Amino acid sequence: MHISPVLVESTVVLAVVLCVHTVVWNQHSWCSIALVVQAFYVQHKWDRLLRSGGAVFQFRPAANSGIVPASMVMPLLGLALREKCSASGNVYFERFSMVVTITGMMLALFLSLIALGITRPVPTNTCVIAGVAGGAILYTTKQTLTVSEVIEVLEVLLIFVYLSLIVLYLLPRCFTPGEALLVVGGISFVVNQLIKRSLSLAEVKGDPVNYFLPVVVVGSLLLGVVFALLFCFMESETWVSSLFFHTMTAVLALGILMPWLALFIGRHPLMWLLDFVALSERRLCLLAYWALLAVVATAVVLHQNYQRRAGSKKHQASTVVRKYFHLIVVATYVPGLIYDKQLLHVASVGCLAVFLFLEYVRYFRIRPLGQLLRQLLTLFLDERDSGPLILTHVYLLLGVSLPIWLFPSPCAPKGVLPGAGGLVPYAGVLAVGVGDTVASVFGSAVGEIRWPGTKKTMEGTATSVFAQVIAVAVFLIFDGSINLNSTYSWIVGSVTLVALLEAYTSQIDNLLLPLYLFVLLLL
Repeated sequence: MHISPVLVESTVVLAVVLCVHTVVWNQHSWCSIALVVQAFYVQHKWDRLLRSGGAVFQFRPAANSGIVPASMVMPLLGLALREKCSASGNVYFERFSMVVTITGMMLALFLSLIALGITRPVPTNTCVIAGVAGGAILYTTKQTLTVSEVIEVLEVLLIFVYLSLIVLYLLPRCFTPGEALLVVGGISFVVNQLIKRSLSLAEVKGDPVNYFLPVVVVGSLLLGVVFALLFCFMESETWVSSLFFHTMTAVLALGILMPWLALFIGRHPLMWLLDFVALSERRLCLLAYWALLAVVATAVVLHQNYQRRAGSKKHQASTVVRKYFHLIVVATYVPGLIYDKQLLHVASVGCLAVFLFLEYVRYFRIRPLGQLLRQLLTLFLDERDSGPLILTHVYLLLGVSLPIWLFPSPCAPKGVLPGAGGLVPYAGVLAVGVGDTVASVFGSAVGEIRWPGTKKTMEGTATSVFAQVIAVAVFLIFDGSINLNSTYSWIVGSVTLVALLEAYTSQIDNLLLPLYLFVLLLL
């Protein structure tokens, strides 16, 4: 019997939505149910457009549109954050979470309108369902948000529209529609928040650590867009162009981003960073340990390329070799999560900046490292790297880092959430570092019974769930701040749902799985 992977994937997402709804139970959670229903119908229209070549832009091949799982990430994230902030009495972040929820719903509705607008003949039933869901969401927006919050949602939507046009035009075949919604929507929200805070510096408050990420994201976006447009009209591989690229990068970093960041933290960022790192001997030891792991990762890349040049018949790295990097990530993040989450936050943002810069150097063939990076990384390409950018390693970093960056510290008493919430910062390590790694290795090695409609095996999924439960037990031993109380069944259920999603999704699992596990553990 043939079972559609899209149907099972949508069912798992609906199960997550219902879990959130039973805990939250408000107007927005009802709207999330309406949104997932209309997204299911719209996904079929997007999939048909992709198969027929009727989509306006070129999307990543060999994958479905991914509208259902991507549409629900931001609304569910906002609902879960609001529940925690409401319980802690933090009114400001409770309102902020409502904005996140409505923004995610509006972005999903906008993507639905695009699909319905270019589908011929016009899908009447889907239009009615989307109209009912959109009407419910608009009515709820009117009832729950203030005028200034509605304007903020519209600002994000406007940024999303223009940024989507630029990104999808310059980077064909890099994203599915769902991945574009998730990535570009998240960037649009961060850009709007940074602009908003820059215009109201008198009201800026909070931990300086939290301002590094938005400044890095905006700076990387500016660098990429400017040079992608510039190199359309000039050759990027010459020494003159490369020198210009490095000069302008230095100007952007030292002349724009550093002063911008200084406005938020009240000090020169480099001096603040030196004091931050030298605060304790433990931080210096962690940095030395992470530097050693970076050397190990580099050695793996060089060794695999040496084997290929030495006459190995392998043209691509195996699944097991790719998962070496997942293990290195686990070895990197777990000590940071146990001993110093703030240092890990700053270090992961810095690592993101380095990854994006090196990818620009590779993509534009900037001398002297551009061509070398192309040769070294070609061995590790898979079917998801079908566009001009290689984003797999960036997605891996984002997957394990997002739960740390999104952790609602203002709503957490003493920086720790009770129950399953204590595992929230570990969501990326569990879903990607442990679960996805074990599922891939054991599934490809000993798996025999395949999930209907996919290449994934039941043995791999079962082993993934078991490994994550064992990892939770290990975290309990070494991290004394975690107190699960009686939430073991919820944790096992959450891990199982995310493992099923990994088995059936064709989207970037490194990005999607940690966010869904983050939402479930946050409840």
